[in-house]
Amino acid sequence: QVQLTESGGGLVQAGGSLRLSCAASGRALSNIDWFRQAPGKEREFVATIWWSGSSTVYADSVKGRFTISKDNAKNTVYLQMNGLKPEDTAVYYCKARRMGGFEYWGQGTQVTVSS
Repeated sequence: QVQLTESGGGLVQAGGSLRLSCAASGRALSNIDWFRQAPGKEREFVATIWWSGSSTVYADSVKGRFTISKDNAKNTVYLQMNGLKPEDTAVYYCKARRMGGFEYWGQGTQVTVSS
């Protein structure tokens, strides 16, 4: 079983920055992903990082503005968000993936960007 705890959300003005954290309790993870869901919209992929190594993939909408990183010693993944836009407003979730197709979601953290 893997438990995920997100933190770092909040209210920020357009152009500002926030850093989200996702602390994972389990081991043997393959990837940690960030997703987001805006009101009335489907949950969408934001970024992923491989637990072994540091390969990353980003959604086109955040490429160049967001950076995903990890601290293996702390079992924590970060999402540094710069140049925030009102359209980035959403609940942000982290998801852990394990070999064998297991997936675990965090409870989400609200990010609100004012114009």
